[in-house]
Amino acid sequence: MARELRGAHVVVVGASGGLGAQIAAHLARAGARVSAIVRDHTRLDGANVSQYALADVTDHQALRTAFASVAPFDGVVNAAGVVAFGNVTDLDDATLARLFAVNAIAPIVMLRESAGYMSDGGFFVNISGVVATQPVAGMAAYSASKAAAWAAMTAAARELRRRRIDVIDARPPHTETRLATRPLAGVAPKMPEGLSPDVVAARIVVAVVSGERELPTDAFSSSASG
Repeated sequence: MARELRGAHVVVVGASGGLGAQIAAHLARAGARVSAIVRDHTRLDGANVSQYALADVTDHQALRTAFASVAPFDGVVNAAGVVAFGNVTDLDDATLARLFAVNAIAPIVMLRESAGYMSDGGFFVNISGVVATQPVAGMAAYSASKAAAWAAMTAAARELRRRRIDVIDARPPHTETRLATRPLAGVAPKMPEGLSPDVVAARIVVAVVSGERELPTDAFSSSASG
């Protein structure tokens, strides 16, 4: 459903990151009041974020407390994530567990914990990325963790339909967030230049306003040329 962001209260998880900061900025420009859930509040832009709560997204009790402390709200955007590179045969247990804890389990917990505080007609955006449906060799575990989140969001969208809550899965192509410079393991392969975080953030906010329920990779193609 289409919605007005002016006066809305939106929580951005990971609002201090390369993409999360841009999403917070675009939401603020649209007139929303933005709250953040982050691990380090010193990197937040106070011009765009009105309040914050601290939590590691893998700490479910901390997430529960964080959402309660900024409630109520009209929407949530999850921009937190981690990446790892390398073949499955070189994958260690700790990297595998962390990938799924942050990229797959945490978004499900966020949706579970935030839904009770969210107004009917609200929205939850998870950024799974292109690899969720187009897995990449050398990034099998990362792709799988994002695919798990995509599946969960797709099913949850049906579960929350009676409350008119849009669960939006965003799958932008490679974006220059600099996340690849901080992998859990491995080294990023040579990749063509990706989209700017500003362009991706703008497209996500447009989708929220216009009531789009899914943002597949090709939905960002017009953004790339705009």
